[in-house]
Amino acid sequence: MAATLALAAAGFLASVINVVAGGGSFLTLPLLIFLGLPAGEANATNRVGVLAQNVGAVWGFHRHRVLEWRWSFCVAVPGTLGAGLGAWLALHVGDREFQRFLAFVMLALTLWTIIDPGGRSVRRVASRTPHTWLMHAGFFLVGIYGGFVQAGVGFLFLAVSTRAGLDLLRGNAAKVLSILLQTLLSLAIFAWDGRVRWDAGLALAAGSVLGSLVGVRLTVVKGQRWLQGAVTAAVILFAIRLWFS
Repeated sequence: MAATLALAAAGFLASVINVVAGGGSFLTLPLLIFLGLPAGEANATNRVGVLAQNVGAVWGFHRHRVLEWRWSFCVAVPGTLGAGLGAWLALHVGDREFQRFLAFVMLALTLWTIIDPGGRSVRRVASRTPHTWLMHAGFFLVGIYGGFVQAGVGFLFLAVSTRAGLDLLRGNAAKVLSILLQTLLSLAIFAWDGRVRWDAGLALAAGSVLGSLVGVRLTVVKGQRWLQGAVTAAVILFAIRLWFS
């Protein structure tokens, strides 16, 4: 019971962080591992909460009229194809190797946050540029990463969407739709291989839906800067714990 409540609470907090910026899976993935799931199963199970989170977030952003459906679907296609490849690659990586890779990624993205404390790389506003093969290639690579590990994919998506000319608010809205479709495919691949622990995943999902709606509200009203300090500290602590576990 305590584990279920902890997962629901983590799902709520992770969803708020994911919708506002990204990196919420840096909380839920280590928690799943600490609760005894092998790293590969934790990576797969985490997608259940991510799926629920993005269903709620898509609805929330649509309700606030900031989701540009056509543009978002266009960039979601290469991202989803990449996610299928990333999930397939994740099935062929050992638990120990995946755990070390996750710790490395957590520290790398934390350093990015420290070097760019104001989020300058994802806060600039510009007019959208026409679709180019380079932009689609960028979203394809983001999809590969998302299908493989998920954690931190929101940061990467926002970096590419900003380069494509989308402001942070609409970039977040496009992000949740793209990651929703990526997660549907990657979760199906992991479930087919028997990697998903549905009891833990549904506990995450229970908190994730509510967290996503809160995250949408915070994104529209406040933005992301006030979360950065807490996220950075948590990511550093979890990464150190993962590396030495």
